[in-house]
Amino acid sequence: MGRPIKRSRMGGDVGFGGALSGKIAVTGYRPSGGSLVSSTTAYIVAQRGSRLFKIHLDDSSEAVYELKAVAPASLANTSNQFCVQVILNDSTVAYVEKFYNNTIHYVTAAGAAGTCTYSLGAEGSDEGQAGSGAGSIDVR
Repeated sequence: MGRPIKRSRMGGDVGFGGALSGKIAVTGYRPSGGSLVSSTTAYIVAQRGSRLFKIHLDDSSEAVYELKAVAPASLANTSNQFCVQVILNDSTVAYVEKFYNNTIHYVTAAGAAGTCTYSLGAEGSDEGQAGSGAGSIDVR
């Protein structure tokens, strides 16, 4: 697997009163044999392999899912799969193929692949950095 992602990059701590802050948002997931769930509350909890992650699902359960660099509608139901959307600094929508501590590998809807640094938070934080290879991932 190599070096796992730092827990601080996976998401923030649970704050006073149990409020979640800074967890990497899951765009959509599909359980094995199930239907697609376009998530509003799912997030990554922990890393289990280079592309395997434990995620917190919308129904408050947790399970290990495989990260896929495809749009939510393209997730197969042959195994537990999920995707994470990233907005590049030129407002291109892409999907994360692999996480590293400071960078990600991504694939765009057109099939172009690349690498960029990423930040967790609002999409507008990387504007004005054209050509710098920056992206933004939503948080829960």
